[in-house]
Parts: sequence; structure tokens; C-alpha cells
Amino acid sequence: MADGRSDATATDFAVAAYREDGQWVVASLPPSAAEGLEPLVHALRQQPAEGGAIGLVSVAEDFFVAVRVYGEDELILLSDVTAAQDWPLAREVLDRLELPMPEGDELDTVQPAGDLTAFADLGLPPMEVAMICEDPDLYPDEMLSSIASRLGFGEEFEQTLDQVLG
Repeated sequence: MADGRSDATATDFAVAAYREDGQWVVASLPPSAAEGLEPLVHALRQQPAEGGAIGLVSVAEDFFVAVRVYGEDELILLSDVTAAQDWPLAREVLDRLELPMPEGDELDTVQPAGDLTAFADLGLPPMEVAMICEDPDLYPDEMLSSIASRLGFGEEFEQTLDQVLG
């Protein structure tokens, strides 16, 4: 673990986004939801969502995990595979996706892993998701803000972060 902290204590924020009565709702998730994929998926399945829920977790200003659940399906996106070297949540994502740990030259390149098509039906093409994740000038919260804006809940996302982060 990076600097001796767990993912949960290093979590910048964990939020859920879902549609209710045709409107986007963004709500903070309990810290326990960021402890691993299972708690995150469980928390998302508890949301009163029309068409599933999206979980967005930022860890240590280093990487993010986005999970979209609907029905029994889970679409998982990790913003940077190199985070798996230091963070259990990122390692868990790679394990769930059955992807190898990055090594060698791969450790020098920021690249997303998982389902880049997770938001395609909501109007965010996989190429745009990849470009957002690979932008070296953006922190995870900025990446997620960009994704939220493109999906139509940017304002709600920013309001929730203001409440969560103070």
C-alpha cells in the first residue's frame, strides 16, 4: 500500500450517480464502499436507480475506479493500470478483469483498463474515455468531473463533491 494507508483511508471521495424520476442524482457513498469492489458494487445495487447506477471513486489523487451496475451486469473501469502496483483496490480491479499486473515499460505509461464502453450508451464514446484517462495534466477528480459533465450530471457531481470535500 502506498505510504501505509489503506484505499479506504486514502479515498478522496466515493459517489454514486443514478437516474430517479428522469433526473440525475449524485450522492456520496459511505467510506466502506471504497474498501473494495464488492462493497462498491453492493452499495450501487442499493441505489433506487432507473437503468442502473454508476459509482465513482477517487483514491489518493492517484487514480479512479468507475463501476456501472445494471441488472446483473458490472462494467468496471480503472483509470491507470500502474496504480495496481501500490493500491489494493486497483489490484482488485485487475484481478476481476483477469488482467496481468503491469511491468517493465508498462509502468511508465498511464493507460486505462477495463470497459471503456461503459458509458457509450449514455453518449460518451470509448475513445473519449481513453483520452480523459490518459491526460497527464488531469487529477482523478478532474477526470471524473469531465466524465460526469459529458454524461449530463456534471453540476450535480460538483455540488456533491463540494459537500463531501468541504
